[in-house]
Amino acid sequence: MATAVTVPMTATVERWEVRDWARRAWSLSPVLAVIALLLVPAAGGVEGGTGGTGGLADAASGLLVLICMVRVMRSGARPLTRGAAVVIGLPILGICLAAITSSDPGASLPGVARYLQIFVLVPAAVLLMIRDRRDFALVAWALVGLALLQGAVGVTQYLTGTGASYMGEDIRAVGTFGPTDVMGMATVVSYGLVIVTGIALGTGRGRVRTAALVCAGLLFLPLVLSFSRGAWIATVLAIAIQLVLSGLRRAGRVALVTGALAVVLVGGLGVGSAMVKERVTSITQVAGAPDQSVTDRYTMWAAAGRMWRSDPLTGVGLKGFPAYRDSNASLALSSGSDTAGAGALFRRQPLLSPHNMYLLVLSEQGLVGLLALAGSWTALLVGALRRRARGADCALVAIGLLSWQLIDFFYADIGGPSTVLMSVVFGLAAWWSLSAVKRA
Repeated sequence: MATAVTVPMTATVERWEVRDWARRAWSLSPVLAVIALLLVPAAGGVEGGTGGTGGLADAASGLLVLICMVRVMRSGARPLTRGAAVVIGLPILGICLAAITSSDPGASLPGVARYLQIFVLVPAAVLLMIRDRRDFALVAWALVGLALLQGAVGVTQYLTGTGASYMGEDIRAVGTFGPTDVMGMATVVSYGLVIVTGIALGTGRGRVRTAALVCAGLLFLPLVLSFSRGAWIATVLAIAIQLVLSGLRRAGRVALVTGALAVVLVGGLGVGSAMVKERVTSITQVAGAPDQSVTDRYTMWAAAGRMWRSDPLTGVGLKGFPAYRDSNASLALSSGSDTAGAGALFRRQPLLSPHNMYLLVLSEQGLVGLLALAGSWTALLVGALRRRARGADCALVAIGLLSWQLIDFFYADIGGPSTVLMSVVFGLAAWWSLSAVKRA
């Protein structure tokens, strides 16, 4: 007599879940491709170019937008609510107005394309590609995976002396982004750290939260070794916001664990302790004896303010900051910053932006452009906060990412291969803030 074979229910469920995640990965493959291709070093990162785009990742973002448009047209349904369309499309007002009123509209056209790509088209495409919370989780974990890989490359660079040049040594962790985009790896690792913090503070399954905590520990070291003051400040403040939103008691416990980890890695093991201490100390030296990079940054901030005062409503035009920089900057501005290491020869990198997104927009797009862009970002943040009760995990991730980006914009702007990832992050947060959230 044949013996009946009983398949455990748990095995059946696990196989179903694997197939479900595989289908989701295929459906989201245009988004995942943009993330994965950021592991490929951009040509500018190796040759010492300007690093204005991310090469293959930027091309993949264009394909993502095209695929999304085809899906929307085939479905025949309204892709966005009226409110979501207004929030996503609001930056178009300032971008187009600044281009039209520019003294050189032709030179502004590349800026129009770049701003629309980063702040409108790619975020809208990511929003429309995500269907439910599992899709949200898949994209979020893909970002964490990218952060872990880039972080591993960065730590290896520090240990082997093959990173970007910092204080005369090739030890700065920059991942695959090269010395011309020293913020690239720091940005990616920060995104990953903020995401896993939100997951660990959420209400998901124990195994998932444990995995998130492990990833947080792994990402802490490469962030430290990036020596990026702006990324440190933005990460600390974004995680603090997540902790406060998750509960003060839990915030206290996590703060103690993080402090202990920092003491062990930096103090106990001596991982870059002297240089980290010097870098942290330099954050407070804004008036007494700032280093040349801080002096250059404040000089460019002042120059951006003078450009805005010359044309308050519409600014000097997209891509106009470099052309108007010298006529508005003081003699304290240096000729550029030195870049070397990580596979590139020494070169003098020109200072083509104020390294402050708000001042860049204000100088090039005027008050109209700043209100349009900042209004869109603020609406996303408010929407994420209002939906906190619908899901702690997604809410904390979205709020953390938005908070990090809006804080980091005080010290950085668009530019470099990692910029395209910013558009994916805005799209991920926009889905939580603007779409009809499904529980699947």
